[in-house]
Amino acid sequence: MARWVRRRDRTGRVLVIANQSHGALQTYGLTRPEADRAAWTVDGEGRRLEGAAAINRVLQELGGGWRSVEALYRLRPVAAAEEAFYRWFAARRSRFSRLGVTPECDEPEAGCAQ
Repeated sequence: MARWVRRRDRTGRVLVIANQSHGALQTYGLTRPEADRAAWTVDGEGRRLEGAAAINRVLQELGGGWRSVEALYRLRPVAAAEEAFYRWFAARRSRFSRLGVTPECDEPEAGCAQ
């Protein structure tokens, strides 16, 4: 996901940090269980969002057509479905490595804690 966001963030509005990066959890006030459970966003005022809400916040920041996709999340039934799907996916994310989804920290020179 991190590489996907970086390729589309033409304005540099989103700082993507792997939760395994040195000091990341402490800097953003997250615990290891929280980081293992879901993706997170933390804005400039310290507001935190997790899971599908976090992903939709990133889409909003990317702007353009992604903002249209994010707008669907504002509909309660869509938000509920996205949150349910996110929980399902997050519980099984390691299985998706077979599809070529490589965690950022598995890349050489990623700067993540071992």
